[in-house]
Amino acid sequence: MLRSIIGVPKEIKAQENRVALTPSAAWQLVKNGHTVLVEREAGAGSGYSTEEYATAGCRILETAQEIFDQADILIKVKEPQPAEIPRLRPGQILFTYLHLAANLELTESLTATGCTAIAYETIEVNHRLPLLEPMSEIAGCMSVMVGAYHLGRHHGGRGILLGGVPGVLPGKVVVIGGGTAGVNAARVATGIGADVTILEVDLERMRFLDITMHTAHTLYSSEAGLMELLPHVDLVIGAVLVPGARAPKLITREMLKLMPAGSVLVDIAVDQGGCAETTRPTTHSQPTFVEEGVIHYCVANMPGAYARTATQALNNVTHRYLHLLAERGLVEACRLKPELLGGINCHGGLLTCQPVADAHGLPWTAVGDLPGFLPS
Repeated sequence: MLRSIIGVPKEIKAQENRVALTPSAAWQLVKNGHTVLVEREAGAGSGYSTEEYATAGCRILETAQEIFDQADILIKVKEPQPAEIPRLRPGQILFTYLHLAANLELTESLTATGCTAIAYETIEVNHRLPLLEPMSEIAGCMSVMVGAYHLGRHHGGRGILLGGVPGVLPGKVVVIGGGTAGVNAARVATGIGADVTILEVDLERMRFLDITMHTAHTLYSSEAGLMELLPHVDLVIGAVLVPGARAPKLITREMLKLMPAGSVLVDIAVDQGGCAETTRPTTHSQPTFVEEGVIHYCVANMPGAYARTATQALNNVTHRYLHLLAERGLVEACRLKPELLGGINCHGGLLTCQPVADAHGLPWTAVGDLPGFLPS
């Protein structure tokens, strides 16, 4: 069994308060003989003090540079920022959310470092994305909360209360996509009494939604169907996901013009480029902008607003893979958990994720074809 040095730098993306490792998860790694390096105040945004990490047996370092210099495995929440890219090195493992399909510059610069970058969001098990699901659940629930908030007239919204009141019809919510994020959005929206329609293309998924979401409607997703709904909608939630790839642009600017003035679009897919033509990333400090009279909420790290919940939920699904990488190394970990192969987006200076390569028109190499790796 290997003894690894695991580094936990503080997240530096704007308003990102999550941390990649909780003190309890760090304690288990230390107990198993690994060294865990934590940047001072890395967990502060999630309510974890530096003292808690020290008590768990972690070594506390003062700067991110020290973490990057010493760690074999870097575990993060968000993609490396421009200041972090030069600190990465060949042979180092980076384990985090990457969302490279929406960012050519990051794809090229990250690949050029020579590190092995493993993306949470492209690890797939039985057609599920287990490391993305908890954040999709949070973003889905949150999308209705922020949408309802911005529908308030004092925020420029239509002044519609989604749940309605006796004698007044509820607001109309359209959820595009019936996956994890979409289901959780629909669950919250129906829970407050809104009139909810879920657009989906998978017929078996629609049957499942019909059985489980008793008060929501399902509609086969098409441009014509969406255009019929848009003139009457109050809140649209974009929850479309193509694993690892850029999100399809399902709402054009012309379609957006069909929506009533003061209605709201929450684009959960913004990390992957967004599913509306008008989408552009925003932050928690400035979450919205208006295009064609429609309020857009396009925060690229929505779960960061509920950092403690999100951190705990993320650790629940990442810890087993982190332990495996730390104790067995990359190649053996991939042999034991083949889904890790799909998580490797770049390795040794080569791009290794086909959906990312297709999004940018770049060449790629299958991980199984690399020297020292397993057949794919």
